[in-house]
Amino acid sequence: MRRWLPELIALPLLPWLIIQGRRTRRITPRLPEAMGPTIGQAQIPTGIGPEPQQRPLALLTIGESPVAGVGVATHYEAITGQFAAALSLRLQRTVTWQAVGQNGATLSDALKTMLPQVASQQVDIVLIAFGVNDTTAFRSCNRYRAELLQLMRALQSHLAPRLIVISGIPPIHAFPALPEPLRYVLGLKAKALDETVEQLIFNLPADLNHMRVTRVPMLIDINDHALMASDGFHPSASGVSLWARQLATAVAAHLKSIKKSKAAQKSVSKQG
Repeated sequence: MRRWLPELIALPLLPWLIIQGRRTRRITPRLPEAMGPTIGQAQIPTGIGPEPQQRPLALLTIGESPVAGVGVATHYEAITGQFAAALSLRLQRTVTWQAVGQNGATLSDALKTMLPQVASQQVDIVLIAFGVNDTTAFRSCNRYRAELLQLMRALQSHLAPRLIVISGIPPIHAFPALPEPLRYVLGLKAKALDETVEQLIFNLPADLNHMRVTRVPMLIDINDHALMASDGFHPSASGVSLWARQLATAVAAHLKSIKKSKAAQKSVSKQG
């Protein structure tokens, strides 16, 4: 019942929600995608200390408008560049990155048009950042789960990442650009989709049990207007920086646990 709660609440409000949605699209400023290259490299800042002799960590991000860089000037300020920089600082390691983003994209678009743009390669970390457009399109939880599974399987066969990171959906319930009750209803829908992802990761299908997957909630105080772009719908460079640090903290901890787990397995096998 909980997963259908947004639809049940939206149904009697539907005419009003449609009017609000159309008006919001009409009056909200349309910001461009980020300029510049969609590939780059983040290195340890000079003076931090010598970098251990390790190969660069490869990061690929695939997602909607924040990955496309809407709300910031360049991809170095967008989530891919800032996540790579924060991760490089935490791990004391060079991170190479590639952003595959599309404004207005859904999980369905990722499968049909976005992933085919990526050459088969070995990457270490893939960040999946969708949800806002699936929320506004009122995708069912079952469809969202099915398409996310398809994307995860495609990423595994195409890129074989060491870790897949799924970002939580931004706090739509507090977006300044959205009026009430539209904001409230979309917030409920986003929460339902986020919970679907949590349940999926907790109970991965048997063919994906070997995959390392983690979900990182997006915790941004929307009441701090400095964290939002001028359209009230996308994060600013400061907001992206906070999000990037949250991702880097979670991923660094996860990679550390993977390393400890492998060390423990080696120790047990030696004793055996």
